[in-house]
Amino acid sequence: MSRPSVIVSRGYLSVCLSQSNPSPFLSFKSGSWPLQRSILLPNNVSRQRLNSLSTSRKWVHQKTVVASLSERISPAKQLRQILELPGVHQGPACFDALSAKLVEKAGFQFCFSSGFSISAARLALPDTGFLSYGEMVDQGQQITQAASIPVIGDGDNGYGNAVNVKRTVKGYIRAGFAGIILEDQVSPKACGHTRGRKVVSRGEAVMAIKAAVDARKESGSDIVIVARTDSRQAISLEESLWRSRAFAEAGADVLFIDALASKEEMKAFCEISPLVPKMANMLEGGGKTPILNPLELEEIGYKIVAYPLSLIGVSIRAMQDSLAALKGGRIPPPGSMPSFEEIKEILGFNDYYEEEKRYTTSSRLSSEVSSNLYNIQARAQDDTAHRVQSPQDPIVEVITPEVYNNYGADGSRTPFSGIWSRKLRVKITGRDGFEKLDVRIPAGFLEGVTNIVPALGGVNLKALLDDAADEVGGKLLLDFKDTIGDRIQVFLE
Repeated sequence: MSRPSVIVSRGYLSVCLSQSNPSPFLSFKSGSWPLQRSILLPNNVSRQRLNSLSTSRKWVHQKTVVASLSERISPAKQLRQILELPGVHQGPACFDALSAKLVEKAGFQFCFSSGFSISAARLALPDTGFLSYGEMVDQGQQITQAASIPVIGDGDNGYGNAVNVKRTVKGYIRAGFAGIILEDQVSPKACGHTRGRKVVSRGEAVMAIKAAVDARKESGSDIVIVARTDSRQAISLEESLWRSRAFAEAGADVLFIDALASKEEMKAFCEISPLVPKMANMLEGGGKTPILNPLELEEIGYKIVAYPLSLIGVSIRAMQDSLAALKGGRIPPPGSMPSFEEIKEILGFNDYYEEEKRYTTSSRLSSEVSSNLYNIQARAQDDTAHRVQSPQDPIVEVITPEVYNNYGADGSRTPFSGIWSRKLRVKITGRDGFEKLDVRIPAGFLEGVTNIVPALGGVNLKALLDDAADEVGGKLLLDFKDTIGDRIQVFLE
């Protein structure tokens, strides 16, 4: 039996099931390009994800992708396969777990983590070296756990000398990053499109990349090393080209010169070390580098492109607009935010509920129904001062025969034998005198009592039952008031 495959070609996406193999695979209704490359999908691709892709009717911009659902590969290998595909590939920059998840749901193959945006979201501070190595690794781990697509992490300047760079690379590998960007700025580093850029010497810059390569080998990893230089603004274009060549010779997988000032400079960069992929940085909102569309970047020779500010920028503006509306006595208009149901779907509530059903027992369901009944009645009693009691409140019987054998129902003699057939009656009377609850459960089902009435959680009911095992029916075991003033009585019948 052949392995199920995912076939992606330019056109509309559809999900098909093979009769000989029920595993889902993707194919397209149109497209005439020949098969060129292969790539494996993320490890956790599910049938639901494939179905959602097929119904989205979105165009796929890659020419041909063949992916095996049964083979598991590392994020770094996934990223390397993306780098081998023809064309230029777009990677928005995320800053937390939610933004990374949204990038994946939008259909991108990979993303970046932005130190600029993380500094803004986590510290509300500028990207001027405030973030530490530990904070970046912590944030990165949350990002990589939330998204199954490869993530290229912002490693800043490695947080020190070459030895520190090795620690940084190894830490990013453990955090689950597929790649790491390392730059040659002095400390404290800063955004490459801001003023006052300074870089370390040529020797230090090259040794940092060599240290990163060594750290990768020592870890047995395949993490993609993106070598960035800020020397274009700090020194000159010629210096940045020299450093990029040296980084390629030192073993960098991707080259990146930040803040190139013209299309001609971008072309000159892409002409050096032609076998090494180049990265572009499209700083939205007005940076030093011209903003070009993906087709233009592909024509120049770029392989991957980052969009560092889109997500954090629109988030800031959306929050400002929402706060202005709230301050004016209004809520944000429906079109400016997803519905509550959409938010729950994005965050995985529905998936959680489905998985929760797998581990829910029937006895727990019964007790939860009674507990919810009491909680609802208690809230209604507090909120409504003029509630009218019905002539006959229902008596709720909770029958859980599956728990009896735990207390001697099979005929064995235990310290609890003899009481399993008797019942506990729990009666709750509100502080206004109205009866809120009257429930009977098997005396052996002690856990069910605390589920129905949490106020009994600290009471040793077993000891009370042991003392009253020989008493006749109707014995009052407990009679007290809880924190909201309701009277709780427990009888042994």
